[in-house]
Amino acid sequence: MIILGIETSCDETAASLVSEGTKILSSVISSQIGVHHPYGGVVPELASRKHIEAIDYVVNDAINQSGISLNRIDAVAVTQGPGLVGSLLVGFCFAKGFAYALDLPWIGINHLEGHINSVFLTDTPPPFPFVALLVSGGHTSIYHVKSHTESVLMGQTRDDAAGEAFDKVSKMLGLGYPGGVIIDRLAKQGNCQSIRFPRSYLDKSAFDFSFSGIKTSVNRYIQTHGDIYKEQVPDIVASFQEAVVDVLTYKIINAAKKKECRHIALVGGVAANSRLRARLMQDASAEGFHVHIPPHIPPMDLCGDNAAMIAATGYHYLIKGITSDINQDVYSRSINS
Repeated sequence: MIILGIETSCDETAASLVSEGTKILSSVISSQIGVHHPYGGVVPELASRKHIEAIDYVVNDAINQSGISLNRIDAVAVTQGPGLVGSLLVGFCFAKGFAYALDLPWIGINHLEGHINSVFLTDTPPPFPFVALLVSGGHTSIYHVKSHTESVLMGQTRDDAAGEAFDKVSKMLGLGYPGGVIIDRLAKQGNCQSIRFPRSYLDKSAFDFSFSGIKTSVNRYIQTHGDIYKEQVPDIVASFQEAVVDVLTYKIINAAKKKECRHIALVGGVAANSRLRARLMQDASAEGFHVHIPPHIPPMDLCGDNAAMIAATGYHYLIKGITSDINQDVYSRSINS
């Protein structure tokens, strides 16, 4: 079964063809980073317009690169939410029209389920059940994953997502957008022990997160140290990053212990962060856990938003006979997201 996946939840227009839910035949991603960079974050109206401009070209490019003819496509999977409504509508309406024109079944996919299923596009996917830490610009959550289509939320952020905190700290320091990539690179030049920013564990036995406090602490440090902070930027971002990584790593390992799962998945855009990847693998290995992380090697980057994960998730719904109705709509937020 060959699935065409389409993803337009935020600022990437993506399309992919995936066979049997595991083999990527093509993956095309058109990024809008250059468009949003001057504003220090995603501008929803601009994102929607750029999706409209790119969607036809991206889908056609993915089909052409796959070498698959239209009559060999069995179904269409498309991100239904959560995300920016304007952006979601572009891909969702395109997918509906594409499926209707070719008389194909189609399925609306939860973007977060897509990220979780991205680990099954790797050579060593985890066995069920496992726990997953989903870390991105809009979400920071821990799930107990029972199957390709069944995940139970264990905890989530109460305020800023981890990726959002990275972007805001980067903006405070005048480093630019996207903050996660910039901070990850610059932190390698700094001392992560030089500044002791707070670790907000909330309840250490539970799995919710809060990153607004550390963001405020960084801002206060900047305001109270005058221009001297400009000479400390590598140390500031390294110390900030370490505080975030400490909390994320502790929570997901604790979740694995509670659920007695030996396998941990790290997914989402922030899963590309080199310090988080290294620390989780180190700390989890010391406790006897196995860590599964999608590759972060362009052009096959499965950490960030991509359509391969949407197609793969759609495959597992479709083999269960679950499809979407033509009257369904997108959603900006999902329950327990």
